[in-house]
Amino acid sequence: QVQLVESGGGLVQAGGSLRLSCAASGRTFSNSAMGWFRQAPGKEREFVAAISWSGGNTRYADSVKGRFTISRDNSKRAVYLQMNSLKPDDTAVYHCAARGGLAFASINSNDYRYWGQGTQVTVSS
Repeated sequence: QVQLVESGGGLVQAGGSLRLSCAASGRTFSNSAMGWFRQAPGKEREFVAAISWSGGNTRYADSVKGRFTISRDNSKRAVYLQMNSLKPDDTAVYHCAARGGLAFASINSNDYRYWGQGTQVTVSS
């Protein structure tokens, strides 16, 4: 069975930083690209960042480029999202997702097979 568990969310002031973690269990982490997506109240889910299985290819939404960094540690079956210079517009539930055996870092949520429950990030102004 596949399980993705996010942690690290919370309340932070604008300009602050948070580091999200995603712990994966099950075979799906192997050879899988991973992604972070977010959904704010009343808005559609949107792509944030993705990383290939090897970690050699990363992709970012324009809105977070230069502020967020995605990384992974395959030995720990974990993916991270370092978020700096946070803005109130970054407030959302952040979800970790796995492609399930596919290595390419896609920005399309439909390409991700497994999803975590999410962690809330709230940025106050």
